[in-house]
Amino acid sequence: MAATDFGVVINGREEAGLSGERFSRQSPFDQSVVSTYPNCGLEEARLAITTARSTFDSTRWPTSRAADRARVLTKASQLMLERVDDFARWISLEAGKPIRMARSEVTHSAHVLGYYGAAANDLRGEAITQQVPDAIGLVIHEPVGVVGIITPWNFPLSLVVRKVAPALAAGCTIVAKPSHFTPAVTLMLAKLLTEAGLPDGVFNVVTSETDNGALVGQELAGSNKVDMVAFKGSTEAGKAVARAAAGNIKKIALELGGKSPNIVFADCDMDEALKGAYNGIYLNSGQVCQAGTRLMVQRDVKDEFVARLIEMSRAIRMGDPLSPETSMGPVVNEKQFSRVKDYIARGRNEANLVFGGSQPQDPALEKGFFVSPTIFDEVGNQTTIAQEEIFGPVLSVMAFDTPEEAITIANDTMYGLASAVWTNNINTAFQVAKGIRAGTVWVNAYHNTSLNNMPYGGYKQSGLGRELGAVGLHEYLETKSIQIQLRGAAGAR
Repeated sequence: MAATDFGVVINGREEAGLSGERFSRQSPFDQSVVSTYPNCGLEEARLAITTARSTFDSTRWPTSRAADRARVLTKASQLMLERVDDFARWISLEAGKPIRMARSEVTHSAHVLGYYGAAANDLRGEAITQQVPDAIGLVIHEPVGVVGIITPWNFPLSLVVRKVAPALAAGCTIVAKPSHFTPAVTLMLAKLLTEAGLPDGVFNVVTSETDNGALVGQELAGSNKVDMVAFKGSTEAGKAVARAAAGNIKKIALELGGKSPNIVFADCDMDEALKGAYNGIYLNSGQVCQAGTRLMVQRDVKDEFVARLIEMSRAIRMGDPLSPETSMGPVVNEKQFSRVKDYIARGRNEANLVFGGSQPQDPALEKGFFVSPTIFDEVGNQTTIAQEEIFGPVLSVMAFDTPEEAITIANDTMYGLASAVWTNNINTAFQVAKGIRAGTVWVNAYHNTSLNNMPYGGYKQSGLGRELGAVGLHEYLETKSIQIQLRGAAGAR
């Protein structure tokens, strides 16, 4: 296929960029060039920020009726559902995600847009009198202002929509910088929102790679014209964003790394727990911040559980992401490919490799960045593969005996993003769910994204703030108290 040329979106128009410099994106499946983009630098970033700032200060969007913002988001949701295949195709081409998973990501994103379309109409203030005869208090919520949004490549549509939708529902204006590995769907989202009725200048998108990308990201985080930055990526990159944002004490929302425990008790429904463990580590080739990378199994059933999981893993079909038969695609790029292989090499010295660990031998896969599903057993929780985020299909299995021990092992990490517990004992479920220091705990499930009204985010070094649900909307709002002194009222002085 011929590569598709994209432009950036500033003030509602597609632009070629100011410098004329471009970069290309290669498919992680066969390394063919699938798309090209403007390689924006500080000049384009500042233009996009100034556009978002002037659009916000003109007050047209931030003071628009909630019904108008709701209408745009609801229409955008409908349009996206009509174009699932188009969006999914670009996710597969650029990210290497199997097309079935890509379609699910698009559908989820459309539902998030629809959810915040409804939520925009539910924004309410409150009146407070506290039985004071001569005063009334009003508490109102206003948009935070200009939001810089920086998103990664592993879920290139849903992770930007989870930030864009509540920011627009609140009345904010936006400058987004997607990963240079997967910019297509963010630019497609910008065009879709314009078609849905979003005013020009509200949602702006700049693209850049490598050195320019770092400069643009730092400009978004550090600019005095930006009121908030919402970032999704690694913990180290999140720390750099936080340092830059401290310059004008802007609000930050960070969704960072994870090393999530997936805890299986002997009394669970083992068939369902096996499905959960399988999806928990292999979804998107393990390139998921909330992946269940630490599989903790009660000692009495661990050997049986691991043996059955290995048999399930043998059935994984790696191949062309655009094929409906493919269940696992490549990792996103050569750097990630090398990173995962390095961790597997470390794991060989730290634990017992019981499955995988080598590259697939299929000649049809030789051009792609494919990593075989890999399982290590008898992993100590202080080993490298148990403590560091690998971002690949590499599972660390460890045994435990009691709920108390499981909680201790689960919490012995710098991360606290997600977790799961599998048991048929409600008391055990609550004990472990309450004991784990993580922002999300699934009980008898993993990667459950069907509840768009549930807040999502991390403890400890997994992030700051929450997205999704009403809490996710309030991240993009400021709260104002208005105190009104009544004159002539009984008791007034």
